[in-house]
Amino acid sequence: MDPAGRVALVTGGGIRVGRAIALGLAKAGARVIVHYNRSAGEAEEVVAQIRNGGGEAVAMGADLSVHGEVERLADEALAAFGGVDILVNSASIFPEEGLGDIDEALWDRTMAINLKAPFFLTQRIGLAMRARGEGVVINLGDLAGLQSWLGYAAHAVSKAGLIHFTRVAARALAPEVRVACIAPGTVLPPDDHPEDEIQRLAERAPLRRNGTPEDVVEAVLYLIGATFVTGEVLVLDGGRILRS
Repeated sequence: MDPAGRVALVTGGGIRVGRAIALGLAKAGARVIVHYNRSAGEAEEVVAQIRNGGGEAVAMGADLSVHGEVERLADEALAAFGGVDILVNSASIFPEEGLGDIDEALWDRTMAINLKAPFFLTQRIGLAMRARGEGVVINLGDLAGLQSWLGYAAHAVSKAGLIHFTRVAARALAPEVRVACIAPGTVLPPDDHPEDEIQRLAERAPLRRNGTPEDVVEAVLYLIGATFVTGEVLVLDGGRILRS
């Protein structure tokens, strides 16, 4: 699929990696729906930047931890430009809590945002894509979904579920809709992450560097255009997983 002229919904599209994806899709010619929860100002900035560059975009707010808000977002996104061709489930949370520190509220919120929301957005929008005859869904997983990250227990479990859901959805929505997943390693550390830890992560990768949001954008564009790829997980970590 060529993104030019297509409609793309990017969850979490106002900040961090989601922002880069939204701008990258707009640069490729897509009309972009920029989802946000608490980052309304940032999302509007992305929309303004896209429009100033001659593109089309709108911002849509929704709390992905609330199922009714997920359903509303799906309905409004499908109506905004007459349908959605590309869904990028990018929004997620990354609580730094080990097994013994997680309470029910944190578990439920992590699963709701990282797994439940992508599931039901894909269900609603993916089925609409299939009815129209074509579409692509890309889930943003994490290296944590393939490894046992003890310090991020709920996050790791949610991303493992998202990876497996990618495969289930790829079978369920084929042949009209392709579904794939990107599992990044370190591409944009939290702002408060210690610099020495960031450097240590880079040294663990065979390529001896961390990634960038632009690396994720390139992977998204590749998967959108890779018409014979579905159900796959593209690990984007500089080879770090090879040392696990």
